Amino acid sequence: MPSTQLTFNDREQHRSWLSNQATLPRGFRVGTHRFAFTPIEAPKPAKMTLTLIALDAPTPDFAAVFTRNAFPGAPIVVGRQRLDEPTLGAIVINNKISNVCAPGGTATAERVCAAAATALNLRSAQILPSSTGVIGWSLPADAMIAALPDAAAALQADSILPAAEGIVTTDLYPKIRSRALGAGRLVGIAKGAGMIEPNLATMLVYILTDIAVPRAELRAMLKRAVDESFNRISIDSDTSTSDTVALVSSGKITDVAPAEFESALHQICRDLAEDVVRNGEGVRHVIRVATTGAPDARLATQIGKAVVNAPLFKCAVAGNDPNVGRLVQAIGRYLGNLPSPIDTSAMRLTIGGIEIFAEGVFKLDPTKEIALTQHLQQAELYVSQPTAEGAFVPPIDFPPHERCVEIGIELGLGNDAAVVIGGDLTHEYVTENADYRS
Repeated sequence: MPSTQLTFNDREQHRSWLSNQATLPRGFRVGTHRFAFTPIEAPKPAKMTLTLIALDAPTPDFAAVFTRNAFPGAPIVVGRQRLDEPTLGAIVINNKISNVCAPGGTATAERVCAAAATALNLRSAQILPSSTGVIGWSLPADAMIAALPDAAAALQADSILPAAEGIVTTDLYPKIRSRALGAGRLVGIAKGAGMIEPNLATMLVYILTDIAVPRAELRAMLKRAVDESFNRISIDSDTSTSDTVALVSSGKITDVAPAEFESALHQICRDLAEDVVRNGEGVRHVIRVATTGAPDARLATQIGKAVVNAPLFKCAVAGNDPNVGRLVQAIGRYLGNLPSPIDTSAMRLTIGGIEIFAEGVFKLDPTKEIALTQHLQQAELYVSQPTAEGAFVPPIDFPPHERCVEIGIELGLGNDAAVVIGGDLTHEYVTENADYRS
């Protein structure tokens, strides 16, 4: 759950809050440049944003976690190699095209890194590449290389907001979270809207800090934070080919306790993970499933995942219909396919804190049905309204609130627990993905 429950009345209020979150830690600069190009595979005008995240001096203290998809993008292939390098000096990011399985993709990614290194007076092996966008298309390398000097010229040390805006694709709004720890701070940005599934998502996440944490500890902390945040979200059960979560320390602040830093890191990752779901393609309800009383965390996580990935239940939530039968069948389907039977006699289910199932039977009445519907309505981010052409376009470009459809699953089988975050399944999601390359 986010550290605070935020509400915003309009886009301007949200942007003001983002600006207040966006102060860069010491030792970092960001710059962006947007340019026009024509994709080879679809010869019509398009625009791409290049984003640079640069350190004042290369650091040995950096970490990254990448997708588990068997067809990773070229930047993932290069990024895994960069983890063996002694230092990192910058990250170069492009949106619009993901550079996945494109001819010569890895060589193109390295070529862009080399050009970025020249612009920043670094070695190419000190540049981490990231790409997001359409899968299968080739990067416009010449246009990107020509644009890099402008991105470098735009570098500034005040705000990460330009980078948060520059990495988006179908996102409705940029995402920023930050925490201050003494004289130091952590700031994170995220891109992600669809193809979201545990074991990372179609997202790019960059967390910057000026707090000194040794390389080995930083990498262990990031893995733990990702496992309990970004690996526990889902919008559509599809795992992207381009996922990256990077954590970089400039090492300027040395008086923060490791446990305090890790706690702040976990909170930022949880907040950004929920932001990604809330900004998911077509998402009108965020669904938070808290499974407790499990024999182990893995089972608790998988039950939550079964619920947020159940199409019938997701559709019911989209329509503000508290169809409890669809919730129970989703849980039962997963449990019924386990190799060993699970005792369900102590299971208790709630929606919005209202008990709907216990002792093997539903606990429903007309008053509860009204309250359940109201809970879903209050969690809705916006009301779906088709355009004159019949398309469903989200009428907002900011998150009005952080309320969720709250699902509670008590198993009564142990002491482990997990929270999984997902979204509903709407007309807007279908429209967005039907027209994604158009």
